Amino acid sequence: QVQLVESGGGLVQPGGSLRLSCAASGIIFSTYAMGWYRQAPGKQREWVVTIISGGSTSYADSVKGRFAISRDNAKNTVYLQMTSLKPEDTAVYYCNARHIYDDSLDYWGQGTQVTVSS
Repeated sequence: QVQLVESGGGLVQPGGSLRLSCAASGIIFSTYAMGWYRQAPGKQREWVVTIISGGSTSYADSVKGRFAISRDNAKNTVYLQMTSLKPEDTAVYYCNARHIYDDSLDYWGQGTQVTVSS
């Protein structure tokens, strides 16, 4: 049974920081690219960042320089360190795992709410 369990969301002030975690089980973690997506109220889900097993990363322009993704393959966990948060970062953040060779193996976490407000 595949599970992606997210944690770390909450309410922060503009300019603040937050660290999200996603713990995976039921997959061979090193064979999956991991990513974070977000969905704001009334908006479509958008891609934020991806990291492959070897550590290469890609960021959306909206978060580049402020967010940092990392993964610990030994712990089957991916992290998203968010700094200099803005109100427009407010969204439900979702963890995603996609197999590097088979796109049909595509899993999502339950989402965690991030609210940036004064």
